[in-house]
Amino acid sequence: MKKKLLLGGFLCITLFAKAQSKSKQYSIRTIAFYNVENLFDTINNPNKNDEASPMMKLKINKSKVYWDKIENLGSVISQIGFDLTKTGPAIIGISEVENRAVLEDLVKSNFLKKMNYEIIHYESPDKRGIDVALLYQKKYFKPINHETFTPHIFRNNFRVFTRDQLLISGYLDDELIHVIVNHWPSRSGGESATRVLREKAAYQNLKIIEKIRATEPNAKIFSIGDFNDGPTNSSFKKVLKTKGNKKKVQENDLYNPFERMAKKGLNTTGYRDNINLFDQIFFTSQALDKGEKDYATYKMFKAMVFNKRFLTTKKGRFKGYPFRSFSNDNYTGGYSDHYPVYIHLIKEKK
Repeated sequence: MKKKLLLGGFLCITLFAKAQSKSKQYSIRTIAFYNVENLFDTINNPNKNDEASPMMKLKINKSKVYWDKIENLGSVISQIGFDLTKTGPAIIGISEVENRAVLEDLVKSNFLKKMNYEIIHYESPDKRGIDVALLYQKKYFKPINHETFTPHIFRNNFRVFTRDQLLISGYLDDELIHVIVNHWPSRSGGESATRVLREKAAYQNLKIIEKIRATEPNAKIFSIGDFNDGPTNSSFKKVLKTKGNKKKVQENDLYNPFERMAKKGLNTTGYRDNINLFDQIFFTSQALDKGEKDYATYKMFKAMVFNKRFLTTKKGRFKGYPFRSFSNDNYTGGYSDHYPVYIHLIKEKK
Protein backbone atom coordinates (compact mmCIF):
# COMPACT_ATOMS: atom_id res chain seq x y z
CA MET A 1 0.00 0.00 0.00
CA LYS A 2 1.35 3.41 -0.92
CA LYS A 3 1.90 5.89 1.84
CA LYS A 4 -0.14 9.03 1.69
CA LEU A 5 1.73 12.28 1.30
CA LEU A 6 1.39 14.21 4.51
CA LEU A 7 -0.20 17.60 4.33
CA GLY A 8 1.74 20.59 5.56
CA GLY A 9 2.29 24.20 4.75
CA PHE A 10 0.40 25.61 7.75
CA LEU A 11 0.81 29.34 8.31
CA CYS A 12 2.49 30.81 11.32
CA ILE A 13 -0.35 33.08 12.39
CA THR A 14 1.30 34.28 15.57
CA LEU A 15 4.36 35.63 13.80
CA PHE A 16 2.22 37.19 11.12
CA ALA A 17 0.17 38.98 13.74
CA LYS A 18 3.37 40.42 15.17
CA ALA A 19 4.52 41.44 11.69
CA GLN A 20 1.34 43.48 11.30
CA SER A 21 1.51 45.12 14.72
CA LYS A 22 0.94 48.86 15.03
CA SER A 23 4.52 49.52 16.12
CA LYS A 24 6.13 47.96 13.04
CA GLN A 25 5.15 47.30 9.45
CA TYR A 26 6.75 44.61 7.30
CA SER A 27 7.11 43.71 3.65
CA ILE A 28 6.50 40.04 2.91
CA ARG A 29 7.60 38.48 -0.37
CA THR A 30 7.34 34.93 -1.66
CA ILE A 31 10.01 32.95 -3.51
CA ALA A 32 8.66 29.69 -4.93
CA PHE A 33 9.49 26.76 -7.17
CA TYR A 34 7.19 24.52 -9.20
CA ASN A 35 7.88 21.50 -11.40
CA VAL A 36 4.91 21.83 -13.76
CA GLU A 37 5.11 18.30 -15.22
CA ASN A 38 5.71 18.24 -18.96
CA LEU A 39 4.34 21.62 -19.99
CA PHE A 40 4.74 21.05 -23.73
CA ASP A 41 2.87 22.68 -26.58
CA THR A 42 1.03 20.68 -29.25
CA ILE A 43 3.41 21.49 -32.11
CA ASN A 44 6.08 18.98 -33.10
CA ASN A 45 9.60 20.40 -33.03
CA PRO A 46 11.92 18.29 -35.22
CA ASN A 47 14.92 19.47 -33.20
CA LYS A 48 13.57 18.05 -29.94
CA ASN A 49 12.32 14.73 -28.66
CA ASP A 50 8.98 16.36 -27.87
CA GLU A 51 7.01 13.60 -29.56
CA ALA A 52 7.78 11.51 -26.46
CA SER A 53 5.97 14.00 -24.22
CA PRO A 54 2.55 13.08 -22.79
CA MET A 55 1.02 16.07 -24.57
CA MET A 56 2.15 14.87 -27.99
CA LYS A 57 1.06 11.30 -27.27
CA LEU A 58 -2.57 12.33 -26.77
CA LYS A 59 -4.82 11.00 -29.52
CA ILE A 60 -7.51 13.70 -29.34
CA ASN A 61 -8.28 17.13 -27.84
CA LYS A 62 -4.62 18.19 -27.58
CA SER A 63 -5.45 21.86 -27.79
CA LYS A 64 -8.19 21.64 -25.16
CA VAL A 65 -5.91 19.70 -22.83
CA TYR A 66 -3.09 22.20 -23.33
CA TRP A 67 -5.19 25.23 -22.42
CA ASP A 68 -6.81 23.40 -19.53
CA LYS A 69 -3.38 22.59 -18.12
CA ILE A 70 -2.26 26.21 -18.59
CA GLU A 71 -5.24 27.45 -16.59
CA ASN A 72 -4.77 24.80 -13.91
CA LEU A 73 -1.14 25.76 -13.41
CA GLY A 74 -1.98 29.47 -13.40
CA SER A 75 -4.55 28.84 -10.70
CA VAL A 76 -2.00 27.07 -8.50
CA ILE A 77 0.73 29.68 -8.94
CA SER A 78 -1.67 32.53 -8.14
CA GLN A 79 -2.42 30.95 -4.75
CA ILE A 80 1.14 30.26 -3.57
CA GLY A 81 1.80 32.54 -0.60
CA PHE A 82 -1.41 34.48 -1.22
CA ASP A 83 -2.58 34.06 2.38
CA LEU A 84 0.03 36.53 3.60
CA THR A 85 0.97 38.58 0.55
CA LYS A 86 -2.42 38.85 -1.22
CA THR A 87 -0.65 38.13 -4.48
CA GLY A 88 1.27 35.33 -6.18
CA PRO A 89 5.00 34.76 -5.69
CA ALA A 90 7.28 37.71 -6.34
CA ILE A 91 9.67 35.16 -7.87
CA ILE A 92 8.96 31.59 -8.97
CA GLY A 93 11.32 29.10 -10.57
CA ILE A 94 9.74 26.71 -13.06
CA SER A 95 10.92 23.38 -14.45
CA GLU A 96 9.73 20.94 -17.13
CA VAL A 97 8.73 23.53 -19.73
CA GLU A 98 9.37 22.99 -23.43
CA ASN A 99 10.01 26.57 -24.55
CA ARG A 100 9.36 30.24 -23.98
CA ALA A 101 6.04 30.11 -25.82
CA VAL A 102 4.39 27.92 -23.18
CA LEU A 103 5.61 30.32 -20.49
CA GLU A 104 4.10 33.25 -22.36
CA ASP A 105 0.79 31.42 -22.46
CA LEU A 106 1.10 30.67 -18.74
CA VAL A 107 1.71 34.26 -17.63
CA LYS A 108 -1.21 35.42 -19.81
CA SER A 109 -3.58 32.90 -18.24
CA ASN A 110 -6.70 34.21 -16.49
CA PHE A 111 -5.25 33.76 -12.99
CA LEU A 112 -1.88 35.37 -13.67
CA LYS A 113 -2.36 38.09 -16.27
CA LYS A 114 -3.09 40.82 -13.72
CA MET A 115 0.17 40.07 -11.91
CA ASN A 116 2.25 41.07 -14.96
CA TYR A 117 4.84 38.32 -14.72
CA GLU A 118 7.99 38.65 -16.82
CA ILE A 119 9.98 35.65 -18.06
CA ILE A 120 13.64 34.63 -18.01
CA HIS A 121 14.26 31.52 -20.08
CA TYR A 122 17.06 29.82 -22.00
CA GLU A 123 16.97 26.70 -24.13
CA SER A 124 18.66 23.79 -22.33
CA PRO A 125 20.68 20.93 -23.87
CA ASP A 126 18.37 18.38 -22.23
CA LYS A 127 17.56 15.58 -24.68
CA ARG A 128 13.87 15.59 -23.74
CA GLY A 129 13.71 19.25 -24.64
CA ILE A 130 12.72 20.47 -21.18
CA ASP A 131 14.02 23.66 -19.63
CA VAL A 132 14.02 25.68 -16.43
CA ALA A 133 12.87 29.28 -16.22
CA LEU A 134 12.09 32.11 -13.84
CA LEU A 135 8.91 34.16 -13.62
CA TYR A 136 8.88 37.38 -11.64
CA GLN A 137 6.51 40.19 -10.83
CA LYS A 138 8.32 43.25 -12.13
CA LYS A 139 6.84 45.54 -9.49
CA TYR A 140 8.76 43.57 -6.84
CA PHE A 141 11.84 42.21 -8.61
CA LYS A 142 14.21 43.89 -11.06
CA PRO A 143 16.81 41.59 -12.63
CA ILE A 144 20.17 43.09 -13.51
CA ASN A 145 21.88 39.98 -14.87
CA HIS A 146 21.07 36.40 -15.82
CA GLU A 147 23.07 33.58 -17.34
CA THR A 148 23.09 29.80 -17.59
CA PHE A 149 25.68 27.25 -16.54
CA THR A 150 25.86 23.87 -18.23
CA PRO A 151 26.93 21.00 -15.96
CA HIS A 152 29.46 18.93 -17.91
CA ILE A 153 28.47 15.51 -16.66
CA PHE A 154 29.71 12.22 -18.06
CA ARG A 155 28.63 8.66 -17.35
CA ASN A 156 30.62 5.71 -18.71
CA ASN A 157 32.49 8.18 -20.95
CA PHE A 158 29.24 9.44 -22.48
CA ARG A 159 27.97 13.00 -22.03
CA VAL A 160 24.77 13.34 -20.01
CA PHE A 161 22.73 16.18 -21.50
CA THR A 162 20.75 17.59 -18.61
CA ARG A 163 19.21 20.91 -17.72
CA ASP A 164 21.29 24.07 -17.38
CA GLN A 165 21.40 25.85 -14.04
CA LEU A 166 19.93 29.32 -14.41
CA LEU A 167 21.35 32.19 -12.34
CA ILE A 168 19.43 35.43 -11.96
CA SER A 169 20.73 38.40 -9.99
CA GLY A 170 18.53 41.36 -9.22
CA TYR A 171 16.84 43.60 -6.70
CA LEU A 172 13.97 42.33 -4.61
CA ASP A 173 12.52 45.73 -3.81
CA ASP A 174 15.78 47.53 -2.97
CA GLU A 175 17.84 44.51 -1.92
CA LEU A 176 20.24 42.58 -4.14
CA ILE A 177 19.66 38.82 -4.18
CA HIS A 178 20.70 35.91 -6.40
CA VAL A 179 18.51 32.96 -7.43
CA ILE A 180 19.69 29.69 -9.01
CA VAL A 181 16.99 27.60 -10.71
CA ASN A 182 17.73 23.86 -10.89
CA HIS A 183 16.41 20.60 -12.29
CA TRP A 184 19.06 18.00 -11.57
CA PRO A 185 19.46 14.62 -13.36
CA SER A 186 16.72 12.09 -12.66
CA ARG A 187 16.96 8.73 -10.89
CA SER A 188 16.08 6.81 -14.03
CA GLY A 189 18.30 3.73 -13.86
CA GLY A 190 18.26 3.65 -10.06
CA GLU A 191 19.25 6.00 -7.24
CA SER A 192 22.68 4.52 -6.56
CA ALA A 193 23.60 4.22 -10.25
CA THR A 194 22.72 7.86 -10.92
CA ARG A 195 23.88 9.37 -7.63
CA VAL A 196 27.14 10.65 -9.11
CA LEU A 197 25.19 12.65 -11.72
CA ARG A 198 23.43 14.69 -9.05
CA GLU A 199 26.64 15.06 -7.06
CA LYS A 200 28.22 16.61 -10.15
CA ALA A 201 25.21 18.89 -10.53
CA ALA A 202 25.70 19.90 -6.90
CA TYR A 203 29.35 20.74 -7.61
CA GLN A 204 28.16 23.00 -10.43
CA ASN A 205 25.82 24.71 -7.97
CA LEU A 206 28.69 25.18 -5.55
CA LYS A 207 30.83 26.76 -8.28
CA ILE A 208 28.08 29.28 -9.04
CA ILE A 209 27.81 30.18 -5.36
CA GLU A 210 31.59 30.60 -5.11
CA LYS A 211 31.60 32.78 -8.21
CA ILE A 212 29.04 35.13 -6.66
CA ARG A 213 30.88 35.24 -3.35
CA ALA A 214 34.15 36.14 -5.06
CA THR A 215 32.82 39.67 -5.59
CA GLU A 216 30.05 39.69 -2.97
CA PRO A 217 31.16 37.74 0.13
CA ASN A 218 27.91 38.30 2.03
CA ALA A 219 25.56 37.59 -0.84
CA LYS A 220 22.04 36.35 -0.29
CA ILE A 221 21.80 33.37 -2.61
CA PHE A 222 18.73 31.16 -3.00
CA SER A 223 19.04 27.84 -4.81
CA ILE A 224 15.63 26.50 -5.80
CA GLY A 225 14.53 23.51 -7.80
CA ASP A 226 13.67 19.88 -8.34
CA PHE A 227 16.92 18.26 -7.24
CA ASN A 228 15.80 14.64 -7.66
CA ASP A 229 17.51 14.10 -4.30
CA GLY A 230 16.24 14.50 -0.78
CA PRO A 231 17.76 16.96 1.73
CA THR A 232 19.96 14.29 3.34
CA ASN A 233 21.36 12.72 0.17
CA SER A 234 25.07 13.02 -0.59
CA SER A 235 24.62 15.84 -3.11
CA PHE A 236 23.37 18.03 -0.26
CA LYS A 237 25.27 16.75 2.75
CA LYS A 238 28.56 15.71 1.17
CA VAL A 239 28.96 18.23 -1.66
CA LEU A 240 27.01 21.34 -0.64
CA LYS A 241 27.26 20.60 3.09
CA THR A 242 23.83 22.05 3.74
CA LYS A 243 22.56 22.28 7.31
CA GLY A 244 19.03 21.72 8.52
CA ASN A 245 19.43 22.96 12.08
CA LYS A 246 19.36 26.74 12.48
CA LYS A 247 21.44 26.60 15.64
CA LYS A 248 24.31 24.90 13.80
CA VAL A 249 24.43 27.33 10.88
CA GLN A 250 27.63 29.36 10.81
CA GLU A 251 28.51 32.33 8.63
CA ASN A 252 28.46 31.41 4.92
CA ASP A 253 26.90 28.00 5.56
CA LEU A 254 23.99 26.87 3.40
CA TYR A 255 20.72 26.37 5.27
CA ASN A 256 18.01 24.01 4.00
CA PRO A 257 14.70 24.38 5.90
CA PHE A 258 13.27 21.43 3.97
CA GLU A 259 15.54 19.01 5.78
CA ARG A 260 13.42 19.25 8.91
CA MET A 261 10.26 18.92 6.83
CA ALA A 262 11.51 15.69 5.28
CA LYS A 263 12.20 14.28 8.73
CA LYS A 264 8.62 15.12 9.70
CA GLY A 265 7.31 13.22 6.69
CA LEU A 266 6.45 16.09 4.36
CA ASN A 267 7.02 15.34 0.69
CA THR A 268 6.58 16.85 -2.77
CA THR A 269 6.40 13.89 -5.16
CA GLY A 270 6.08 10.13 -5.47
CA TYR A 271 8.56 7.94 -7.29
CA ARG A 272 8.35 4.15 -7.72
CA ASP A 273 6.02 3.72 -4.75
CA ASN A 274 8.19 5.96 -2.58
CA ILE A 275 7.38 9.47 -1.44
CA ASN A 276 10.16 12.04 -1.63
CA LEU A 277 10.93 15.66 -0.89
CA PHE A 278 12.88 16.47 -4.06
CA ASP A 279 11.65 20.06 -4.48
CA GLN A 280 13.49 22.40 -2.14
CA ILE A 281 14.84 25.88 -1.49
CA PHE A 282 18.13 26.34 0.35
CA PHE A 283 20.05 29.55 0.86
CA THR A 284 23.10 31.25 2.34
CA SER A 285 23.21 32.09 6.03
CA GLN A 286 22.81 35.80 5.29
CA ALA A 287 19.07 35.23 4.70
CA LEU A 288 18.53 33.32 7.92
CA ASP A 289 17.13 34.81 11.09
CA LYS A 290 18.67 32.76 13.89
CA GLY A 291 16.37 34.09 16.57
CA GLU A 292 17.56 37.67 16.77
CA LYS A 293 14.35 38.90 15.08
CA ASP A 294 16.49 41.31 13.06
CA TYR A 295 14.47 42.05 9.95
CA ALA A 296 16.32 45.15 8.75
CA THR A 297 16.97 43.19 5.56
CA TYR A 298 15.05 40.29 4.02
CA LYS A 299 15.19 37.13 6.13
CA MET A 300 13.32 33.85 5.88
CA PHE A 301 10.02 34.01 7.72
CA LYS A 302 8.60 30.58 6.86
CA ALA A 303 9.27 27.70 4.47
CA MET A 304 6.39 25.55 3.22
CA VAL A 305 5.15 22.89 0.84
CA PHE A 306 2.06 24.07 -1.05
CA ASN A 307 0.02 20.88 -0.79
CA LYS A 308 -3.60 21.97 -0.68
CA ARG A 309 -6.15 19.15 -0.79
CA PHE A 310 -7.24 19.93 -4.33
CA LEU A 311 -3.67 19.19 -5.47
CA THR A 312 -3.75 15.64 -4.09
CA THR A 313 -5.09 12.55 -5.92
CA LYS A 314 -8.17 11.21 -4.16
CA LYS A 315 -8.30 7.64 -5.52
CA GLY A 316 -6.71 5.08 -7.80
CA ARG A 317 -3.11 4.10 -8.41
CA PHE A 318 -1.71 7.48 -7.36
CA LYS A 319 -3.97 8.06 -4.35
CA GLY A 320 -2.24 10.37 -1.88
CA TYR A 321 0.24 11.61 -4.47
CA PRO A 322 0.17 15.03 -6.15
CA PHE A 323 -2.69 15.17 -8.67
CA ARG A 324 -0.70 14.68 -11.87
CA SER A 325 -1.75 15.85 -15.33
CA PHE A 326 -0.96 12.69 -17.25
CA SER A 327 -1.24 8.96 -16.59
CA ASN A 328 -0.75 6.16 -19.13
CA ASP A 329 -0.66 8.74 -21.94
CA ASN A 330 -4.05 10.10 -20.90
CA TYR A 331 -4.96 13.48 -19.44
CA THR A 332 -6.32 13.30 -15.90
CA GLY A 333 -7.46 16.90 -15.43
CA GLY A 334 -4.83 17.33 -12.74
CA TYR A 335 -2.05 19.81 -12.14
CA SER A 336 1.41 18.28 -11.72
CA ASP A 337 3.13 15.25 -10.23
CA HIS A 338 4.96 17.64 -7.88
CA TYR A 339 3.78 20.01 -5.17
CA PRO A 340 5.23 23.55 -5.31
CA VAL A 341 7.49 24.74 -2.49
CA TYR A 342 8.01 28.27 -1.25
CA ILE A 343 9.47 30.53 1.38
CA HIS A 344 8.27 33.84 2.75
CA LEU A 345 10.87 36.56 3.20
CA ILE A 346 10.14 39.37 5.61
CA LYS A 347 11.69 42.80 6.08
CA GLU A 348 10.79 45.74 8.29
CA LYS A 349 9.55 48.74 6.34
CA LYS A 350 11.62 51.89 6.77
